[in-house]
Amino acid sequence: MDRKISLNFDPLNLPTPSFVVDEELLENNLKIIDYVQKKTGSKVLLALKAFAMFSVFPLLRKTLFGICASTANEARLGREMFQKEVHTFQTAYNESDLKEVLDLSDHVIFNSFNQWNSFQKIIKPYLNKVEFGIRVNPEHSESPVPLYDPCARYSRLGVKIDRFKGQNLKNLSGLHFHTLCEQDSFALERTLKAFEGKFKNIIQEMKWINFGGGHHITRKDYNVDHLCSLINNFKEKYNKTVYLEPGEAIALNAGFFVTTVLDIIENEKKIAILDSSVPCHLPDVIEMPYRPEIAGSGKHGELKYDYRLGGQSCLAGDILGDYSFDNELKIGGRLVLMDMAHYTMVKMNSFNGIKLPYIILVKKNKEIEIIKEFDYFDFKNRLS
Repeated sequence: MDRKISLNFDPLNLPTPSFVVDEELLENNLKIIDYVQKKTGSKVLLALKAFAMFSVFPLLRKTLFGICASTANEARLGREMFQKEVHTFQTAYNESDLKEVLDLSDHVIFNSFNQWNSFQKIIKPYLNKVEFGIRVNPEHSESPVPLYDPCARYSRLGVKIDRFKGQNLKNLSGLHFHTLCEQDSFALERTLKAFEGKFKNIIQEMKWINFGGGHHITRKDYNVDHLCSLINNFKEKYNKTVYLEPGEAIALNAGFFVTTVLDIIENEKKIAILDSSVPCHLPDVIEMPYRPEIAGSGKHGELKYDYRLGGQSCLAGDILGDYSFDNELKIGGRLVLMDMAHYTMVKMNSFNGIKLPYIILVKKNKEIEIIKEFDYFDFKNRLS
């Protein structure tokens, strides 16, 4: 990582802990997405599971065609706040969830023929309003992390080709697949080969195909023109509408997490205690797991001063990681974590009653806007 990071804000002027989203960086990502859409005629959706900061939806909807939801709550947020297409996939619906989803969605995707067939009476009145699809499992793994591999053995996600035998595909308009996790267009190319190899005949019967998420389109080394060629070749071959759901790519490298050093203790090594918490505010550090980049830092032993960075919670493993710096950390100093707009914001929680971070927007004119400040009642009202 280049340690000479240019920020559009002064960390010392912000309350902490805080998530900071940069409007200009979001726009830069949207320009790349817009290029893909215009060159291919594909339609890109925002995956709310990755980024659901609705205060910037007016900016995002200038480019994106809509949102994809995983629950009725996400579908409602998309309908109310994004106000464009709503596509919903849920691993399994109960009757009440499905009725709500049907009222809110333009596309509804099922995870099994069992559910598709059993809910036909509920679905029937919506056939002229909603388009329906089936998620498929192309039995092709690309994810480098087993936890995020939807095509792993015994996967609960998607229908294998052998389950299509004897099924009536009437009223189904599309297929949805998802195999990628923060990956490039060449992983998609391999997936498409597997997908077409198994589902070619069924593709012919459909109106649209959803290529799912995990496309790291806005990453610096991503081959955008190769992606465009894959989409265009697919469309030329099958004449189908193509959707993509690159939720992470929309906000990739467009956000930061700012935290303050509260204390520095020593136990064989120097340990800086931050005013934030890994399990509360940065759960992907534990779940993925991964080591966030911090502006101006290096790996352990790389720079002059080494520190272990820890959080506020009672969890012994509330540890961000081991880092080094050119200068000694000071109590009251700020640290800026990179690429913190996606996923971690939607996953944060209030374990131990720890206050949730501020949500801040840096506008193009460098104006700082505090979008959300959480308080005691946000904690209290979740519990009773």
